[in-house]
Amino acid sequence: MRAVNHKKKPASDFFLDIFKVLFLALVVIICVYPFWNIFIVSINDATDAMRGGLYFLPRKLSFASYKDILTRSTFLHSILVTLARTLVGTPLAVLVTTALAYVLSRKEMLWKKPITLIFIFTMYFGGGLVPYYMVLKNLGMLDHFIVYIFPNLVSVYNMILVRNYIEGMPDAIFESAKIDGANDLVIFFRMILPLSKPIIMTIALFVAIMHWNSWFDAYLYTNSQNLKVMQSILVEILNQYQTAGANQAANRAASNITPDSIRMAATMVATIPIILVYPFIQKYFVKGIMLGSVKS
Repeated sequence: MRAVNHKKKPASDFFLDIFKVLFLALVVIICVYPFWNIFIVSINDATDAMRGGLYFLPRKLSFASYKDILTRSTFLHSILVTLARTLVGTPLAVLVTTALAYVLSRKEMLWKKPITLIFIFTMYFGGGLVPYYMVLKNLGMLDHFIVYIFPNLVSVYNMILVRNYIEGMPDAIFESAKIDGANDLVIFFRMILPLSKPIIMTIALFVAIMHWNSWFDAYLYTNSQNLKVMQSILVEILNQYQTAGANQAANRAASNITPDSIRMAATMVATIPIILVYPFIQKYFVKGIMLGSVKS
């Protein structure tokens, strides 16, 4: 049998490994601890938290801030609106963006470069907020659910990522499919979408986070309370606590709620769902973003 060579690592490699472990541990602490601190402050008694000194564990456990947020009927309805917006807007945006990217990735397309430059131009220059508002008004989208969906169907940045990913595929597979009689729709749905799963999952995460965190468009383009999204209701709750009068502030302090505790709880409520989803698509995210950004 062949003898196994047990070679000792040089001392320089050993110290380098220790340095890498310590450095990565420091990076993890820097990235994770602020979020952990927000969490322990949000579940600590609000008046006790004003003393400071909360670092790793809460001193007095209290969920009063979460109860105040989650028991509001407007907030519960806003969660449904946000979920509907995310679940409807994300797949539609991914489908339209991927289809556009496929078209612009084809070498035989006429005026491919000028059209691509027009799209890129929109990334740097816009008509302004007022003209954009007037366009939505003339299209009849104001104060309708579709105002959350149609204006966000295409992201030029995401389109470029997908286009570069598709351009990295061998042309032979598309040529062989066309020889077998496949048209562009068949190629797109049966070849492009399955083969582009990493980059599709990547842009799906981008779009879902955008829809989940968006609140400014709800303020600008909707008046109905039934169309308010979760983030806009959280902003309203924060403003209510920060502009409360002396009597209201005293009553809320008595119920162990302060503007800071509400702010921390609101941050957790808005962030936790995205954190729970991310591990399931992490394996696609790194691969997709790297492969999709190779070409310009």
